[in-house]
Amino acid sequence: MAGTPAKKATRTAGGKSAAETAAPARPAGAKRVTGHPPKPESRTALVRRARRINRELAEVYPYAHPELDFENPFQLIVATVLSAQTTDLRVNQTTPALFARYPTPEDLAAADPEQVEEILRPCGFFRAKTRSVIGLSKALVEEHGGEVPGRLEDLVKLPGVGRKTAFVVLGNAFGRPGITVDTHFQRLVRRWRWTEETDPDKIEAAVGALFPKSDWTMLSHHVIWHGRRICHARKPACGACPIAPLCPAFGEGETDPEKAQKLLKYEKGGFPGQRLKPPQAYLDAGGIPAPPLGAA
Repeated sequence: MAGTPAKKATRTAGGKSAAETAAPARPAGAKRVTGHPPKPESRTALVRRARRINRELAEVYPYAHPELDFENPFQLIVATVLSAQTTDLRVNQTTPALFARYPTPEDLAAADPEQVEEILRPCGFFRAKTRSVIGLSKALVEEHGGEVPGRLEDLVKLPGVGRKTAFVVLGNAFGRPGITVDTHFQRLVRRWRWTEETDPDKIEAAVGALFPKSDWTMLSHHVIWHGRRICHARKPACGACPIAPLCPAFGEGETDPEKAQKLLKYEKGGFPGQRLKPPQAYLDAGGIPAPPLGAA
């Protein structure tokens, strides 16, 4: 596929690949959506296309990582519960004060709910989230000796913890493979026609079957990062997408390269990312830390 942005070009001094700035006007093989049924794709062809998309995204986002700030499994599970119905950025701006005051499950389990509510107010739904994180902390203390369990079957029994949260914790705190099916992941895998399922558990199973288990955690990061930065819900930046030649939904968004470039988010568009303390690899690639809560 010579000449398309999906080719892996050399990286610039800033650590970015040419794929991050290349903007296809109308890549070969990528057709505008017309409403006609797509041509049938064999199972083998689907697996090959899906794995190639993941490889290409790994080139574009070599520094992909969980975008919640955390230093241990307890901080990660609490932050993930708090991320419901809000952004990771807002959670990252809120949790420093929470963990400074309540650093352990024992501390948070014994906390005054009104004081926790005041800290969590910027996250939205702060009363419900206060009940969740205090209940979660009590369960960790009473049932797991104050430690976050490393098994899926134990995690999903904790208050406020579903499969998505459990896989975030397993993959990023314990190094155990899992697929995180958030709203970005659901949107993109359906656009790419990896699956037609709408139920998160069925999406997880369908997509998991396309990849080796060892790929699952980083696959989740690649897809979610692409959804946040380029393949947006309302107006995807199709003209700036490095995997456009592999995407059957090319044309749903802005295809003009210059206009599409202006739609890019986070470090790809020169804006701060989600984390206040991102990994060094992200900073080396030109990423910018998020501002703390209340900063201009």
